[in-house]
Amino acid sequence: MDMLQTTDDAVGKRETNRIRNRNAILAAARECFREKGYDNSTIRDIVRRTGLAAGTFYNYFSSKQDIFAALLTDFLNRLNTDLNQYRQTSATARDFIHTTYLALFMATADDPLVYQLAHRNDHAIRDLFGSDLLGLAMLSLEEDIRNAVERELLPDVDQHYLCAAFSGVAYEMSLRVAERTHESPDKGEHEARQAAHFASTLFMGGLTQLSTLS
Repeated sequence: MDMLQTTDDAVGKRETNRIRNRNAILAAARECFREKGYDNSTIRDIVRRTGLAAGTFYNYFSSKQDIFAALLTDFLNRLNTDLNQYRQTSATARDFIHTTYLALFMATADDPLVYQLAHRNDHAIRDLFGSDLLGLAMLSLEEDIRNAVERELLPDVDQHYLCAAFSGVAYEMSLRVAERTHESPDKGEHEARQAAHFASTLFMGGLTQLSTLS
């Protein structure tokens, strides 16, 4: 029993170290990308900020592109979990639209750097994932719109155009949220909520309703 406990402790310690080292590398990469830009940052720059040996770095990532993919994957996993939960539990059209945008804008406000990097490196994302950022973020949107129409939450209109409209607004407004949050990090949540309110009001009431927003 003691030997088993010792083995479990050792495994737990290795896993803790693995998570800590990976997080340290990703945090250092964020700092480098923010200060020097993605293209100008090197693996050496990143490793220096971690305090880890260069060999340790290559136990987790083989290239700078791998780090970018990891940051983006973490962003998309969090986002899609929230999107699926919100959209499937929406009871009204406004809920469906508002919560979809809120999930995206909150994810962007929480991690504006990743969204901005993705926006500037569409070619890299297409090479890695076969699609652009919004295509990945809105992967299940068409299916959810179809289900919402069947549930009579949304009107039975051209669903391809509707999905394109949702996506276009989402892409550009998320970029604005990222830019504003980058300038004023303490206002990120406020910007996300304000943007979601703006987008849902636009779709539900058109331009005339936007004039009522302060």
